[in-house]
Formats: sequence, structure tokens, C-alpha cells
Amino acid sequence: MTATIVQIIVWLIVGALAGSLAGFAITGKLSGLGRWMNLGLGLVGALIGGAVFRFFNIWPGLDSVSISLRDIVAAFLGALVFLIILRLIQARR
Repeated sequence: MTATIVQIIVWLIVGALAGSLAGFAITGKLSGLGRWMNLGLGLVGALIGGAVFRFFNIWPGLDSVSISLRDIVAAFLGALVFLIILRLIQARR
């Protein structure tokens, strides 16, 4: 599967949005964890959330939109899961 420029731009937008939401949810600051950390967090969250949503077939009908609510929710929840795992690892050290 080859990604087009448009798909990459969509992934970056969804990643930045989801990462910013997750960073805000965790820190309580509007800037979240910073521009690049929010983007990276959102992209990792999109991978995790997308896999979970596909595995459990959550909201399958929302796939028809280029940037769907399902994509943003999945990326946001995936980013939160990733942040929780990071916090647990840091707490054990």
C-alpha cells in the first residue's frame, strides 16, 4: 500500500489534533506537551487507536469520511493509552 501526499497530510492533521487533545487532557495546559511532542503522540496514538478500533470493529460506518470522527477519537484514545503506558514505565523507575 502506497501512501499519497494527501493521505500523509491527513495523517499529520489528525495526529496533531489528537496529540494536542491528549496533551491537554494530561497536562491541563492548552499547549499540551509542545508542538512536536503533540504531533508524535498523535501519530503513535493514531496507530494504536486505529488498530484497536479495527480489531473490535468500533464505529465501522464512519470510515466514509476522509478525516472522520472515528479517526480523531481513535487517535485521541490511542494517544491517551500511550501516555498512560509511558507514565507507568516512568513511575517504576
